[in-house]
Amino acid sequence: MYLAIKHLHITCVALSLAGFLLRGLWMCADSPLLYASLTRRLPHIVDALLLGSAIALAVMSGQAPFVQAWLTAKVAGLLVYIVLGALALRPGRPKPVRLGAFGAALVSFSYIVSVALTKNPAGWLAMWG
Repeated sequence: MYLAIKHLHITCVALSLAGFLLRGLWMCADSPLLYASLTRRLPHIVDALLLGSAIALAVMSGQAPFVQAWLTAKVAGLLVYIVLGALALRPGRPKPVRLGAFGAALVSFSYIVSVALTKNPAGWLAMWG
């Protein structure tokens, strides 16, 4: 069961990133598709599955944020990613601000993945140090 949930989690990570990249491209192009009903709802479904599978994996493996430093780092990175993603994709801010937030959100996403792969709060730096 653990392996199936892990595969679901990884699939949701890929879908979440692909959706964010697509919405970022639509933001850059000022596409009305960014504001379509499905575009606004589908990411919430994917992210709910992502979060649910993350919680299930943590429970099944006996790990918890604030106990495991790497898991705490992932949660902190996730909060940063959510804030930056919201800044990037919500209208009302100047496009340069939105583009900067989009780029920073992608860096945050990369950090989260690196922490997940290394099980170290230093992420990619742990592999090079």
